[in-house]
Amino acid sequence: MWQRPLLAGVAIMIAAALYAVWPRNADLAAFEPDAMARLETAMWRAYYERRYAALFRDLYVVSREQYNFSPLDSVRIAFAAARSARLFQPSTSRAGAEVALPSLVTYFSILSAGTRAAFDIDDAARTELAWWQARREAVPPEEYGAIIARVAALVYGIEGADVLQAGRARAQAMAYRDRRGNDISEADWVAIEEQLRTAYGLLKRALVKRRS
Repeated sequence: MWQRPLLAGVAIMIAAALYAVWPRNADLAAFEPDAMARLETAMWRAYYERRYAALFRDLYVVSREQYNFSPLDSVRIAFAAARSARLFQPSTSRAGAEVALPSLVTYFSILSAGTRAAFDIDDAARTELAWWQARREAVPPEEYGAIIARVAALVYGIEGADVLQAGRARAQAMAYRDRRGNDISEADWVAIEEQLRTAYGLLKRALVKRRS
């Protein structure tokens, strides 16, 4: 009598495991700009409020729903990205910020499965960390926006005015958040989301142009 429920349970566990690890056709270019803007705004809020579980959750949703990675890979991506952010946050110098680099390398290594062509993973990780640090050092957003654009150029293998403008739009959104600081309001977050929508719209346009 007990064998059938046991076998059914084992079958369910096997099916769940296969679902989690079965390879998907991940595609970093498949994102929807509106969804990305909403999720990134939520991730920024979670980061500055030190709600790392919420940050992990939203990173997972981006990987799973926007990039179509498997559940397992989405967990790995979210963990690596959240860990790098958490390690970077308390650092106070360029040397100290290096502690986040290994996790960023892991992050971009997993992400690379969702690109059309191989890219330099170490270069992408170091460039990502470079813009994080540049923002802290009061580098103008136009300048660290160009570094953000270089990350996109490395990962997607595209360049051009839309990519550069997308990077600078993300930087402007970050600069807006920095100016508001502890006085940031719900209206400010709405404005930031709108700026990020513009940024991801420009990046999506560049990707569509490449494929057409």
